[in-house]
Amino acid sequence: MSSTDPAIPSDYRRILRVIEGDTHSDVVRGLLRQFPDALLADWLAELEELGLVDSDPADPTHDLDFTNPFQTKQFSALGISPDDTVRIEKQTRAARTALDRSGNFLSPDRLENRPPVAKKAREIMVLIVEDDPDQAALARLRVSAAGYSVRFARDCKELLDEIRSRPLPDLLLLDILLPDGNGFDVLANMRRHPKLALLPIVMLTVLAKPEEVRRGLDLGADGYITKPYSKKILSETIRSVLRHS
Repeated sequence: MSSTDPAIPSDYRRILRVIEGDTHSDVVRGLLRQFPDALLADWLAELEELGLVDSDPADPTHDLDFTNPFQTKQFSALGISPDDTVRIEKQTRAARTALDRSGNFLSPDRLENRPPVAKKAREIMVLIVEDDPDQAALARLRVSAAGYSVRFARDCKELLDEIRSRPLPDLLLLDILLPDGNGFDVLANMRRHPKLALLPIVMLTVLAKPEEVRRGLDLGADGYITKPYSKKILSETIRSVLRHS
């Protein structure tokens, strides 16, 4: 049996399409956030009973030093079945309308089953990935003004150093146009890493054409903010993605 076998229910085919080799269960959860964790756990258990997947203990030493760390991986967080494709198109249209109207969009698929962050605002760490000094200073100022703590990376190398050497942030604000890589490639690789698969990621960018928005949603972005943006939009987006009251 395979992920294209019609004898397998569509929800299970979706999971089999996501799984590659020794994919961790958190990667499945991270890519399929539209489903509750308990339901995904039941499906994975049944797939194992059917002999379609095997489970092994998680490797606590899973290496964060990616090989060619920010090369695009060919996978989709959403576009796995015809029904998913229809949903993506609908969500992309909704995103374009929202971005034109207010400058931000939150993915309902990604947020529906996300647990709220139970921390005080100052305990919440937002990591900003932005190479433009003025944009970085503005984002840092506005995130701090909203009450959150801030860290900063100018490019993919600094982002990788941050991930490897410091505690994970609670949310990532990710530019797409970076000097040593591409934010879409960063997003794709993070969604394939067990330690990073569930990390909330918001694209903060000038790139907002329909195909660019679709790509970000397809790869698992939790939200979009287009530049220029207001302090209010930024703080509301962070609060909504983290479900922080």
